[in-house]
Amino acid sequence: MNLSRPARIALRTAAGLGFAVIYLPLLLVLLNSLNPDRSSGWPPPGVTFDWWTAAWENEGARQALWTSVKAGAAATVIALVLGTLVAFAVQRYSFFGREAVSFAVVLPIALPGIVTGIALNSAFGTVLEPLGVGLGLFTVIVGHATFCVVVVFNNVVARLRRLPASYEEAAMDLGAHTFRTFRDITFPLLRSALLAGGLLAFALSFDEIVVTTFTAGPGVQTLPVWIFNNMTRPQQAPVVNVVAAVLVVLSVIPIYAAQRLSSDTAGGGRV
Repeated sequence: MNLSRPARIALRTAAGLGFAVIYLPLLLVLLNSLNPDRSSGWPPPGVTFDWWTAAWENEGARQALWTSVKAGAAATVIALVLGTLVAFAVQRYSFFGREAVSFAVVLPIALPGIVTGIALNSAFGTVLEPLGVGLGLFTVIVGHATFCVVVVFNNVVARLRRLPASYEEAAMDLGAHTFRTFRDITFPLLRSALLAGGLLAFALSFDEIVVTTFTAGPGVQTLPVWIFNNMTRPQQAPVVNVVAAVLVVLSVIPIYAAQRLSSDTAGGGRV
């Protein structure tokens, strides 16, 4: 489609404004983490890395980071297993209620986080507390897995739609059993889709705060929750800026890797 020069200029201007709205605040967070002024005055009177040292020495921030890593890794593993199994069931088999299952898997990512959080909090209180299991890291992992499954499911289903079942049938005709076929044929074709889905699921879990607020116990703080709880403390403002900058960087890495892998997913993958 050919656009006139004014139309191209208008589109580029709109795109530039959109990117500015998204990324300039992130840049300001990074600049404020280097600002020697505790009140984040503007323009910065200089540059300092003292706040980065203070953030590293902050026991609460380090513990919250480790909690986020554990919760994200565990939720990602659960999502990879469940999302892959459901994707195979929905894409490779015909059964009554298949569309309903697909809808039920995708629904959690579309629901408002506060609705999911309230529902999970009520369910945990009703089911787990009588069994002696209170809110804590386990409930956070379960809560995160509910929406991380969707990411893996979508990636695997998209790949399976591009893969004809004839590859697996040919392997079985040549004498390969089910697990050998999966190992030598199916898994290599799905590998990049699984990795991309896992990276996105981890990034989604690592940044989550709404569901975490309703599913974490009083002694459990992920990094986003720690940032939120310390934002209103003036003495902690510079450290919060540093932690927020680190959180942005840590979130960009898996998303970028997943985006690169997704290009391979779109191409159908390689054996």
